[in-house]
Amino acid sequence: MKNMLMFILIYSMVNMVYSQEEYQEITTGVPFLLISADARASGMGDLGVATSPNAFSQQWNPSKYSFSGEQAGIGVSYTPYLRELATDISLMNVTYYNRYNDRSAYAFSLKYFGLGEILFRQGIDDEPIPAEPNEFALDGSYSLKLSDYFSMGVTGRYIRSNLKLQQIDANSRSANSFAVDVSGYYQSEEKVYDKFNGRWRAGFNVSNLGPKIQYDEGGQESSLPTNLKLGGGFDFILDQDNTVAVSSEFNKLLVPTPKDFDGDGDIDNVDNQMYNDIGFFEGVFKSFGDAPGGFDEELSEIIWALGAEYNYREIFALRSGYYHESKKKGVRRYFTLGAGFKFNNTTIDLSYLFSTSNVSNPLENTLRFGLTFNFGETYYDY
Repeated sequence: MKNMLMFILIYSMVNMVYSQEEYQEITTGVPFLLISADARASGMGDLGVATSPNAFSQQWNPSKYSFSGEQAGIGVSYTPYLRELATDISLMNVTYYNRYNDRSAYAFSLKYFGLGEILFRQGIDDEPIPAEPNEFALDGSYSLKLSDYFSMGVTGRYIRSNLKLQQIDANSRSANSFAVDVSGYYQSEEKVYDKFNGRWRAGFNVSNLGPKIQYDEGGQESSLPTNLKLGGGFDFILDQDNTVAVSSEFNKLLVPTPKDFDGDGDIDNVDNQMYNDIGFFEGVFKSFGDAPGGFDEELSEIIWALGAEYNYREIFALRSGYYHESKKKGVRRYFTLGAGFKFNNTTIDLSYLFSTSNVSNPLENTLRFGLTFNFGETYYDY
């Protein structure tokens, strides 16, 4: 990425949730926090709050680590972004987790979003000044089993965004914030049915609860992408070698919807100021009933996804999924395919996305990679 026009295009795409017709868009800061960095989950329609645990559970539901079958592991993933426009934009993630006893686990992760290199010139003959805008988040989580079947977790997150560059605005600075997640996970014991055994799963995660982020001293603040995930799933255990897991998930941004607060028929600076004055905690509760279009618009803010995974002997997996967002709130709709291969203690995951929307997806025609190394003892919960 070598020019300013490209940077403006990318900055706009990663910081917007598109809307159409009379519905109002919801914009947040640091939206990279919601991009999936897990190739396994990406192969199942970008869902993971209620799937079985893996090394990348930190993003979806850290409570799952307390049910991990492996004591510890390291996960590394790489996701190219806007591949059709540039070759140096990517999302990278590194996660370490440790289930250090039967009931407790902790994890740390780094998520890095790099927007490539930009060359700035004051004049056409001036020496170019390189810059590399980026964002990252550092996470630490702890999860605890409250019973044999249910666990909860809490996550702390430090966020830093270096998108507004001093080469453009001398008064700009890096934006910093912090956030917390609260999550829960349920996993039943294996139950016997007529022709197969089965296991139920359910989970929730309220993520990115934290103060707004600000790039300029005294400038406008942007809400973090506070998000609610709810999901459930069932494992069809056909025999000791074959398992089919199906899952569903619902997502909603817990961020207020912009609207005409003073009722003058136009969203102007007065309305924007009133919107910006809403605190992040107050905004969480307002987000459930503030849509100008009423209940219909509130429903359109809910994103749903379906996913399935076939697993053979825990050494080979095939995955598929579908992700659906209302055409009035973003039109992100796509199918995904994925596969996983396990060799001893090493797992390789791949996923691919097929957009079904008229709006281009930044991850369309992109192959995502994940690599996991597990070590330590094996846990058998029941």
